[in-house]
Amino acid sequence: MSKVTIKVNDNGSFRVTGDVELLDGEGKPFETKEVFSLCRCGLSQKMPFCDASHKGKFQSAVRAEEKID
Repeated sequence: MSKVTIKVNDNGSFRVTGDVELLDGEGKPFETKEVFSLCRCGLSQKMPFCDASHKGKFQSAVRAEEKID
C-alpha cells in the first residue's frame, strides 16, 4: 500500500495522493484515481471534488507549525 498524502494547496484544494478510499456520508465509495483534489472553498459544482471554481474567490494559506525538539 502506498503512503497517502494530503497537501493543503494555497488558495485552493486538498490534493490527495495515494491508495485511499473516499466515502460519502452513507459509506458509499466515490470513484477516484491515484491523485485527486477535494474542494475546500464550497464553490465546486462537482462536490466533493475541486473544479477550480475557487480561483479568484477563495484565499487561504495554511502552514503547519514547526516542531521544536
